[in-house]
Amino acid sequence: METGSGGGGRLPKSESAEMRWVVPGGADDEDEIESSDDGFGGTDTPVAASGSRGGCSDADEDEEDALLHHRLVRTGPRADSFDVEALDVPGLYRHQEFTLCRSIVLTLQTLGVVFGDVGTSPLYTFDIMFNKYPNTSKEDVLGALSLVIYTLILVPLLKYTLIVLWGNDNGEGGIFALYSLICRNAKASLLPNQLPSDTRISSFQLKVPSVELERSLRIKERLETSSMLKKLLLMLVLFGTSMVIADGVVTPAMSVMSAVNGLKVGISSVNEGEVVMITVAFLIVLFSLQRFGTSKVGLVVGPALFIWFCCLSGIGIYNIMTYGSEVFRAFNPIYMYYYFERKPTEAWMSLGGCLLCATGSEAMFADLCYFSVRSVQLTFVCLVLPCLLLGYLGQAAFLLENLTENEQVFFLSIPTQVFWPVVFIATLAALIASRTMTTAIFSIIKQATALGCFPRLKIIHTSRKFMGQIYIPVMNWFLLVSCLAFVTTFGSINEIGNAYGIAELGVMMMTTILVTIIMLLIWQVNIVVVLCFLTLFLGLELFFFSSVLGSVADGSWVLLVFTAALYLIMYIWNYGTKLKYETEVKQKLSMDLMMDLGCNLGTVRAPGIGLLYNELVRGVPAIFGHFLTTMPAIHSMIIFVCIKWVPVPVVPQNERFLFRRVCPKNYHMFRCIARYGYKDVRKENPQAFEQLLIESLEKFIRREAQERSLESDENGDTDSEEEVASSSSRVLVGPNGSIYSLGVPLLDESAGASNPTLGSSTSFDGSLDETMDGRRSLDNELSFIHKAKESGVVYLLGHGDIRARKESFFVKKLVINYFYAFLRKNCRRGIATLSIPHTRLMQVAMQYMV
Repeated sequence: METGSGGGGRLPKSESAEMRWVVPGGADDEDEIESSDDGFGGTDTPVAASGSRGGCSDADEDEEDALLHHRLVRTGPRADSFDVEALDVPGLYRHQEFTLCRSIVLTLQTLGVVFGDVGTSPLYTFDIMFNKYPNTSKEDVLGALSLVIYTLILVPLLKYTLIVLWGNDNGEGGIFALYSLICRNAKASLLPNQLPSDTRISSFQLKVPSVELERSLRIKERLETSSMLKKLLLMLVLFGTSMVIADGVVTPAMSVMSAVNGLKVGISSVNEGEVVMITVAFLIVLFSLQRFGTSKVGLVVGPALFIWFCCLSGIGIYNIMTYGSEVFRAFNPIYMYYYFERKPTEAWMSLGGCLLCATGSEAMFADLCYFSVRSVQLTFVCLVLPCLLLGYLGQAAFLLENLTENEQVFFLSIPTQVFWPVVFIATLAALIASRTMTTAIFSIIKQATALGCFPRLKIIHTSRKFMGQIYIPVMNWFLLVSCLAFVTTFGSINEIGNAYGIAELGVMMMTTILVTIIMLLIWQVNIVVVLCFLTLFLGLELFFFSSVLGSVADGSWVLLVFTAALYLIMYIWNYGTKLKYETEVKQKLSMDLMMDLGCNLGTVRAPGIGLLYNELVRGVPAIFGHFLTTMPAIHSMIIFVCIKWVPVPVVPQNERFLFRRVCPKNYHMFRCIARYGYKDVRKENPQAFEQLLIESLEKFIRREAQERSLESDENGDTDSEEEVASSSSRVLVGPNGSIYSLGVPLLDESAGASNPTLGSSTSFDGSLDETMDGRRSLDNELSFIHKAKESGVVYLLGHGDIRARKESFFVKKLVINYFYAFLRKNCRRGIATLSIPHTRLMQVAMQYMV
C-alpha cells in the first residue's frame, strides 16, 4: 500500500485485503452496519435547512416525527449561500407567469423537443403494415386505418398523455423516475445507504392520501422485506432502460431513412444504396449538432416541426377532398373486427407496423423534465393528435383509390406542386425526431448513473437556466456508431421497422408495470381501476409484441442481442457497486480503536483540514486506517465527506448538507453528507466549495452550542456525565433562523475527553479545555477551524477496488474480476467527477475481497 500525490500513476493494492481495524478484546462492530450512530456525539443536522430537522435514534423516530408534525410546519425551499453546485435554484423556472408570447415560444419548444418522434410516424407506418401482405381491397385499408386510429387513441393519448404523465417524479419522467418514486415510498433500493434524515428533504415528500389504505401498506411491507422482489423490480427497470437506449439507436435510423426514401419517388434513378449513404451523412451531421443545448435547438427547430404538422394536416385534407371522405368510416371499430375476421394472419402480422404510429410515446414521457405536464398534454391534444389523424386519413384516402401502391405511401400522396418543399420539411422533421429520443436517453442515463446503475460518464450541462438539459459525449458517439451499424446492416426501413417495434414495446411494457405499482403503492387507486389499466394496456402490448416477435428471425434478433449487452453492463455495474459498498460497511473502523488511539489518532496532527471523500454514510471508513498507517502525519481537522445521491430529482440547496460530529470534541473530526438528486447540477469551484463547507460547519457548531445552552437552562445540570451520555439530540432551525429545541437531552461530545489517549494533540491551540464555559469553548473551536482553514485544505481520496474471493463461484470471479474491473477502469474517475484539484490531492489504494 502506497500513497500518491497529485493523482498520478497507478495505485498499488493493499496486501491485507481482509484487514479489520479493531482493538484486541474490543467490541466488534458488525452490528453497526444498519445503525445510524457513529459512536459518539453529534446529530444529523441539515445546515441552514428551512424547517428541516436534526437526527435522532431510530427508536425515537416515529414518536418524534409525530411530535414535530404538531410543532413546526415546513416552508418551501429558499435561495441561500449554499447554491454552489447548481447555477440556479431548483423550481425557479417552473412557476413563471406565462404571457401569450411566452406560451407560443413554449409550444414551439415542446414541439421541437417532445413530439418529433411521434410526429414523423406517418412517414413509414403504412409502408411497414403492408410490407409482407399488400392490401388487396378497400376493406383492408379501412381495417388498417381503424387499427392506427385506435392505437393512437389508446397508447399516446389515453395511456401516456392522460395517465402516465401524472406518474412523474416532481416533474421528471422516464423509467428511472418511476423507479425512484417507488424507492422513496418503499425501501426498495438494494444499496443500503438510506438515512432516516433523507425523508425530511422537501422534495422527498410524497403526495399521498392522508388515509393509508391497507392494501398499500401490505404491498409496501412485502416489497421492503423481500429481497427477491427488490431484485425483480431492479431487473425490470434495467431491462426497460436498455430498451430505451436501443430505441434511441433505431429511431434515428428509421426516421431519417424514411425521409430520404422520398428521393426515390422524386428521382427514379436513386437506388437503395444511395439512400443508405445519404442517411449515413445526415446521421453524422445530426449527432455532431447534439452538443448544442436543447432549449436553443428546440427554439430553432420548433417552428420547422410546426410547419411539418401543418403540412401533414394540409396534405391529409387535400387527399380527403380529392379521393373522398369514405375513410371516416374507419372510426367505427367494427372494421378492425372485419379485418381480423377476413385475414387473421395478415392482420396479426400488420400489428408490428401499426404500433409504429405510437412511436415517441415513451420519449414524450422521458422528455417531460423540460416542460410541464399541462403544456405537453395541451400541445398533444390540441395540435399533434389532430394533425396525425388528418395525415393518416389522407394517406388512407389515397390508398383507397390506389390499392397497388404499398411503398412510400406518404410521398406518393403529396401533390406534385409542393412535393420537393414537403420532402425538405419531412427530412428536417425526421432529424428533429431523432434528436428527441437522444435527449431522452441523456436524461435517463444521468438518472441511472446517480442511482448506481450505470458507469460514470462525463456529463455536460448545456443550459445556464434549465439544469435538466444535458449532453453526454461518450453516449452520443456510442449512439452514432450503433446507429450507423444498424443502417448499413439492415439497409431497408422494412427490416428496421420490426426491430423498432421490439424496442418500443419493451419500454412500453416496463412502463405499464411500474405505473401499476405506483397506482397500488402511492396513488392508492381502486383495485378495479388498477386491474382495468393493467389488463387493457399490458394485454394490448403483449398482443403487439407477439406480432413483432414473429419476424425476429428476419434480423431483429440483432437488436435483442444489443439490448441484452446493455442490460448486462448495467446489472454488473449495480451488482459490483452494491458489493463494494456492503464490504466497506462491514470493514469500517471500530470506535474502540479510535478511542484507543486518542485525539492524536496515534500520529502527528499537522495544521490544516483534510477532506476525506468516501461512500459511507455511517461509521469511519477503513480507508482512513490506511491513511493513518501510511502517512507520517494527519491533518488537525478531518472531515469525512460523503457524496450521496438520493432518489429525488432535486435536493433543495438549503437542505444539501448534513453534518455530524465524530468522536469527542478534541478529536476535531466531523462527517459531512452532501446529498444530491439525480437531476442536480454539480459544477463545483473548489475554493467556493471549501468556503461554504467551512461556513456550514460553523453554523452546525453554533447551533450545537446554542442547543446545549438551552438544554442547560432547562435542566439546570449539565455536569452529570451519565445523564448526558445516555441521550441524543434534536435541533431544528426555523425559516427565520430561529432555534427550536424539542426538549431532548443532547449527547455531550466532551464526555469522551476522559478516555485515555496516546500523547498530546499537536493542533494549533491544543485540546479544547472541557471545563471552560460554553461561550469560551465555542469561540475557541471556531478559532481553531479558521486557523486550520488558513493552513490549507487537502483532499484525501480512497481508491478501493474489489476482487472475488478464491472460494467464490467461477461466474462471480468472472463478473467481478474482469467485467466489473473493466468497467471501473474505463468509466469516469472520481477525481474528475468530484472536481478535485490535483495539486491538493492525496490518494491511497485498498483492495476488498468480496
